[in-house]
Amino acid sequence: MSSQQIPEDSLPAVQETAHGAVEGTDDPFADPGLPAHQPRIQDLDERAARRSERAVAFMFTLSMLATVGFIASYVIFPVDKIVYIWPFGHVSPLNFSLGLTLGFALFFIGAGAVHWARTLMSDVEVAAERHPIEAEPEVKAQVMADFAAGAEESQLGRRKLIRNTMFGALALVPLSGVVLLRDLGPLPEKKLRTTMWAKGKLLVNMNTGEPLRPEHVPVGSLTFARPEGLEEDSHDFLTQIAKAALMIVRIEPDDIKDRRQREWAHEGIVAFSKICTHVGCPISLYEQQTHHVLCPCHQSTFDLSDGARVIFGPAGHALPQLRIGVNSEGNLEALGDFDEPVGPSFWERG
Repeated sequence: MSSQQIPEDSLPAVQETAHGAVEGTDDPFADPGLPAHQPRIQDLDERAARRSERAVAFMFTLSMLATVGFIASYVIFPVDKIVYIWPFGHVSPLNFSLGLTLGFALFFIGAGAVHWARTLMSDVEVAAERHPIEAEPEVKAQVMADFAAGAEESQLGRRKLIRNTMFGALALVPLSGVVLLRDLGPLPEKKLRTTMWAKGKLLVNMNTGEPLRPEHVPVGSLTFARPEGLEEDSHDFLTQIAKAALMIVRIEPDDIKDRRQREWAHEGIVAFSKICTHVGCPISLYEQQTHHVLCPCHQSTFDLSDGARVIFGPAGHALPQLRIGVNSEGNLEALGDFDEPVGPSFWERG
């Protein structure tokens, strides 16, 4: 039945609400007001209120313990350790524990605050009419009075157990971020300035795992190498290969323009870092006729016949060269480490 079909004598003359009576009206959609307030058990029974207080304090305490667990996990678990955790599979226990403990720390603060608001804070609904953006002095005074009343109704001063545990949880959670700042310090020391290359280290073919010999590198070819002793199943393989990756190119000696490059080579075989000096991408594109190598990330181009200097792109400086020679068994070997840090140029200024 539509509103037009409702007989007038069926409309109530007065509508009772929690805020008083509304005079009868012909509008069937008149605002009925708010329902009468229903007290909670915590409003009537102090023992129930105490139980809620202990529950909130328990959740805040769990948050504090989780934050302590976060910090402990950061110290206990090695960054390169991998374990099997069902059903997640092989994961880093450090990342797993950090995510789990920080998640619990934040969750229990939120859960405690929600339970506190739903069981102990005042839940009386108040209707307020809209008002201009610029409040009148009377409205401002009313707001401050309402704030003071809300602070009193929250029972923050009375429920000291909740207050103290909440402050403890909120004070400990930021420590998680403070601990993470440790990695922004000088902990790398000089590790980024050196690699595994040293005098006598053999150049090992990345694909075959065999030591490289001069006859393995024909003119115009591009070969990738790693230091002897660095295996793919090593726990620090990725860390070391990110600094020690090498590309081997053979150029006709007469085509080498840079004097030092010619002296550090062996019969035209030159060894340069594979790591781009822009942002550290691996270089893999070689143009045989021009002796140029191209970084696929941002198109930095280096001339391997002229000291691997930058001829195009955003890279800051030339690729570091590794001095090489041949040992008594005829295998290519390093005659030392790179004479400058590999990769992005900002490490040199660090």
